[in-house]
Amino acid sequence: MEESLAKSQETEKRDILSMITRVLTLIAVFLLFIPGANPTKINGLISRNISLFTAGVSYSSLTNGSERAIRMEWVNESTYQILYVMALLMLIGIALVAAGACMSLGNRKLKNLGSVFSVIGSAVAVAANLGVYPCYQQFCTSERLEKVEPSFPMGFYIFLVMDIILLVLSVVILIRQPKAEKGEKCSMEAKYRLFLLLLPFLMLAFVFSYLPLWGWRYAFFDYNSGETLSMDKFVGFKWFTYLFQNAATRRDIIQVMRNTLVMSGLNIATSWVPMFFAIFLNEIRSKKFRRFVQTVTTIPNFISWVLVYAIALAIFSTDGFINTFAMSMGWITEGTNYLMGNSFTWLKMLAWGMWKGVGWSAIIYIAGISGIDQQLYEAAIVDGAGRFQKMRYVTLPGLLPTYCVMLLMAVAGILSNGMDQYLVFSNATNSSTIRVLDLYVYQLGIVSGSIPLSTVVSMAKSIISVILLFSANGISKAIRGESIV
Repeated sequence: MEESLAKSQETEKRDILSMITRVLTLIAVFLLFIPGANPTKINGLISRNISLFTAGVSYSSLTNGSERAIRMEWVNESTYQILYVMALLMLIGIALVAAGACMSLGNRKLKNLGSVFSVIGSAVAVAANLGVYPCYQQFCTSERLEKVEPSFPMGFYIFLVMDIILLVLSVVILIRQPKAEKGEKCSMEAKYRLFLLLLPFLMLAFVFSYLPLWGWRYAFFDYNSGETLSMDKFVGFKWFTYLFQNAATRRDIIQVMRNTLVMSGLNIATSWVPMFFAIFLNEIRSKKFRRFVQTVTTIPNFISWVLVYAIALAIFSTDGFINTFAMSMGWITEGTNYLMGNSFTWLKMLAWGMWKGVGWSAIIYIAGISGIDQQLYEAAIVDGAGRFQKMRYVTLPGLLPTYCVMLLMAVAGILSNGMDQYLVFSNATNSSTIRVLDLYVYQLGIVSGSIPLSTVVSMAKSIISVILLFSANGISKAIRGESIV
């Protein structure tokens, strides 16, 4: 009994150590993408916006801004090369530790292998971290210290402490971990395997969707691109009030919201088109012809909007196909540029968007049709249903739940029209009707350089979209009894 209790306590201690290791590993992976925690930022020539991940995968990004110092021999290029290798080794080490943390969810053999990975990875990370210090000393010996500005980053100590703790914990776990039995194969429970399959996508969503929210802080500062963000430039809600107090921006916002809501409304009003296209596509008896039609209608989704505009230019410009053909037939004497002008802009954008996306949007409904129980079709045939009756009473009801979810998601994203399409088709004559919210944010931030004001508009858009999402979810739950979030 005492022996069993001791084993249980020992297992519990190992589990606690493994949990601490996983948490520290997660923090280390997170800090890889934080510029402020970059341990390789050891002089003023290295960009303050570069993270350890970028420094380890892009030598050009690491040396960007140091070309003159290298050319003038204020610093040795070999020092940057060594620094780049150290950053890359730190990335490899943390990747090995992360792999070991994932393996710790498996059986004893997999845990032992994971402990080995963690020990090797943390040792490599510690060694690489220490290798940054000689590079710092090299920069300190430069003849132009006022130009190089050597400085020791706080990220060095953060990563060094974490890597040492990970190394100690990994060694302790490896020593105390019981050996696997002979013939035992590496295995892991299905729930952990599924979680690990999902983990990369969660990390990507965090890095590209949630981490950029840190940029919202620019909305509260009087900031210009390239400047340092400091508290002496803090202006509170100045830009929020400016957005509505200034007559020009207020007029622009009203115009932009009108265009955004109209185009989104047209897209929602025609959101049934991909579903009906999928239904009729499914009714084509020839498999070869059906695959041909599906391929032809899906390919435009993978064509960039720049190429789509090139196609439109070749067809509808003054010297395009339509005008050339009409003049050759003697129907007209002078060509007309159909891409210019402010008439029917919304319908033109709707038509191009449908041409580009209807085949791709139909894929989810084609998958939904394949999931409909075939016995329902057999029962409909027995009851004397024809082809259109089966489409009406079997296929369409089977796709309605999917359509409702897609419709509610479209309502939640009513302020997100995208930017590419409207940017390439915009010109001086149609700017009043084609400028949507995403394009307006781009023009404010990138073209005009008003970073704080564009951040305010983007924040408002995101907050309203979240409110619409939960509102649509509440409506769905009240009407259909099903939640989409």
